[in-house]
Amino acid sequence: MKAINPWINFNGNAEEAFTFYKSVFGGEFSKLLRFKDLSSAEFPIPKNEENKIMQIALPIGKNNVLLANDVPEFMGRTNENENRSKISVSTDSREEATKIFNGLSAGGNVEGPIGDTPWGTYAGMFRDKYGIEWIVEFNPNY
Repeated sequence: MKAINPWINFNGNAEEAFTFYKSVFGGEFSKLLRFKDLSSAEFPIPKNEENKIMQIALPIGKNNVLLANDVPEFMGRTNENENRSKISVSTDSREEATKIFNGLSAGGNVEGPIGDTPWGTYAGMFRDKYGIEWIVEFNPNY
């Protein structure tokens, strides 16, 4: 297996969220496709949806890509308060873990503060300001 990449659904704020994620992780978007880019006679896009994100991709690290899209209104809203699967970020150092944790959790809700764990790692858990759940961890044994 080459990689497993998380894909997140948003209610019209995918670009805003990914601009925030890019400010924490760095890098550049490898893809940014809007619904209007796919518009055709066979696939008409309503005016209110044309600038929403069909797909956005942010490479993170060497082999990982964080992906997302905006859910079109005709498909209904994504419940941002549901218990979604968490995105786990493994870092190379405690300092990197702290930086990413503090950056992504800004404006969000910390569920488990970053710190030493009973199982020997340095980790923390939170829901960011967009409702996405994250775990950031540094394992000194790997």
